[in-house]
Amino acid sequence: MCNNILQYGHFYAWGREHGRETMSMRFAYKFQFFRICDTKHHNFLTYTIAKYAAKWGLFPTLAFNEEGADITAQEQEMLRHKHIAVVGWEARWYDLFLKYKSEIIDLFAFKPSVVKACEPLLAETTGGSCRLGVHIRRGDYATWYDGKYFFTDEVFVKLIRQFIALHPNTTVFICGNDPSLDKKCYHDELTGTKVIFPKGNAAEDLYVLSECDYLMGPPSTFSLTASMYHDTPLYWIKNSEAPLTESSFGHFDELFQHIL
Repeated sequence: MCNNILQYGHFYAWGREHGRETMSMRFAYKFQFFRICDTKHHNFLTYTIAKYAAKWGLFPTLAFNEEGADITAQEQEMLRHKHIAVVGWEARWYDLFLKYKSEIIDLFAFKPSVVKACEPLLAETTGGSCRLGVHIRRGDYATWYDGKYFFTDEVFVKLIRQFIALHPNTTVFICGNDPSLDKKCYHDELTGTKVIFPKGNAAEDLYVLSECDYLMGPPSTFSLTASMYHDTPLYWIKNSEAPLTESSFGHFDELFQHIL
């Protein structure tokens, strides 16, 4: 979901700069959690027409698959055609993304139903405490980059403790994709700290993280996208032995240019 948000963000920004309308196939029929899903062209009919028009060769398809490649030729091809389908994850217009970032954030504003579902959970933050959002990514991370960013509960507990040493009055929100996460471990090891495990869908988890004051987790577009909404400080855990300090946290505008 978040890969698609950031991918479309680049194409949207390029389109805005060149006076071209764009639409996202994914958000025309899938991931129906954001304002973009209710905007012009983002509906199942347009998705179906576009899908089969591209499949039957009624308009061309252009791929962005080569990392770091010169995409000048692809840009010229997009400008030549009124309708064109683009695919691939390697289209990057960082400056344009930042130029139109506020519009991209507005497009991916959460629908009221998502916000409403999360309000009671966020209200559990007590006494004006700092909200720390922790993203625990397991699943495919066991093999991705040979498991380099597959961290144990002990690693997360250690880093959360280090954060609490910097911000003693902290409420911790832990989201992730591990159904067997040992929640008891966190409650036992973080005595005296309120630890909350949201039970919502992916969009609700993303919203909760986006409303936190700080974020941490392994390198992932999920925590990165959460940080985009309010420029939330984000610590991407790359070296589990490195001590956590205030300077460990980065910001979206720089981090999104270094997605692994």
